[in-house]
Amino acid sequence: MAFPRAEVIQQVAREVPEDRLLVETDAPFLAPPPHRGKRNEPAFVVDVACKVAALRGSTAEAVGSLAHRNYARLFRRPE
Repeated sequence: MAFPRAEVIQQVAREVPEDRLLVETDAPFLAPPPHRGKRNEPAFVVDVACKVAALRGSTAEAVGSLAHRNYARLFRRPE
């Protein structure tokens, strides 16, 4: 999704309802830009959140909070 030609996935990121949004990486493969060529790390999820935020006209912090709430609800964890 962080890749420029991933147009369909980017459209999904724009349109998915807020209560269904989660953010992840393809670790250990397919590191997002600007980490291409490196081993993908879970910490790079921040780059994915930034891309989702840009696509949705939001902030990375807002996307992170939203994804965390959805994770907690999905896996029945405390927020």
